[in-house]
Amino acid sequence: MLVAIALAVLFSLGCALIRAYLGPTLFDRLLAVNVVGSLTVLLIALLGFIVGRPEFIDIAIVYALLNYIGVVAVLRFFESGRFGASRRRGEEESP
Repeated sequence: MLVAIALAVLFSLGCALIRAYLGPTLFDRLLAVNVVGSLTVLLIALLGFIVGRPEFIDIAIVYALLNYIGVVAVLRFFESGRFGASRRRGEEESP
């Protein structure tokens, strides 16, 4: 049963990777990469359950936090054009 669940997660992971490759807009690709990260967290937790290693849950939680921070950083970059202090819309950048 657990192997079937792992195969279903891997199939979903493949579909998300295809969407990330094909996705017509940047936001489609970003959403697909976020789904890949979430499915990877699920796969790590499932693998930890299968092999009987509860430490994998900690690894999955850290990976989920890194995935979240990465997506927020990419969105911030595409919104403002830089990672530094946020710039309000309409303001010109000083030299």
